[in-house]
Amino acid sequence: MRMRLARHRRIVPNVFALVAAAIVVFPVYWMFNTAFKDPGRVSSLVPEFLPLPVSVENFASAMDNPNFWGYARNSLVASLTTVVLAMLVSLAASIAIVRHRFTGRRMFVIVLVLVQMIPGAAMVIPLYLMLREIGALDFVPGLVLTYLSFVLPFTIWTLRGFVEGIPVELEEAAAIDGCTRLRTFWHVQLPLLAPGIVATSIFAFINAWDDYLFAYVLLQSPENQTLPVWLVSFQTAEGVDYGSTVAASVIFSLPVLVFFLFVQRRLVTGMTAGAVKG
Repeated sequence: MRMRLARHRRIVPNVFALVAAAIVVFPVYWMFNTAFKDPGRVSSLVPEFLPLPVSVENFASAMDNPNFWGYARNSLVASLTTVVLAMLVSLAASIAIVRHRFTGRRMFVIVLVLVQMIPGAAMVIPLYLMLREIGALDFVPGLVLTYLSFVLPFTIWTLRGFVEGIPVELEEAAAIDGCTRLRTFWHVQLPLLAPGIVATSIFAFINAWDDYLFAYVLLQSPENQTLPVWLVSFQTAEGVDYGSTVAASVIFSLPVLVFFLFVQRRLVTGMTAGAVKG
């Protein structure tokens, strides 16, 4: 009897969860559905929920740009470099904040929160002028520095919560056993911080991968531009090539979707652990 009541109580939450999942997933499904349609059927007023017959003409048109692979390379280099540098700096900074007492420690944490409240659009001109002064305009490493300025406050703040969740007694026990600081970090802290590193690295990757504003303003040469700038190229004075735009959006989304499929378990663990420990 109790099992039946429990099942009935779960019906309503499950229905709401299914409806919410359908609302979230449907735009993604429709994007893939439209991308595989024949270009002449993309703007049809009659909804077609299955792209039959399947056509890859939109993808061929989208990838016809001679600079496509250069855009993809620049996006990957900028995004992955941002992730690696952000994780290295964030790990060192978060451990220093939690495990060491130094003057200005509380103020540093407050500044991390305040910096996250500044809208990115407000920093376009200052960053443009700064990069121009150091000769880093129209330069992919300059774009990486820009991404780091927005990613680091969040990643340091998030990893700080994970470091606080590691009992200091584990590190003290490792030190008693003769481990150096580096070995303690590698064998004790790093495995326990893995879920948090995955969660924050995904945030860093998505922020760098999806950026259009800074890539458009700071990179002028076609050979240095990234995929978000490429997406806008399908909008011309003659109109918008909707089929190619949607196909380009699918291509642009695939790396993030594939990345999510591989790390989704770590991501959920990292997000829930960070919520409890932070």
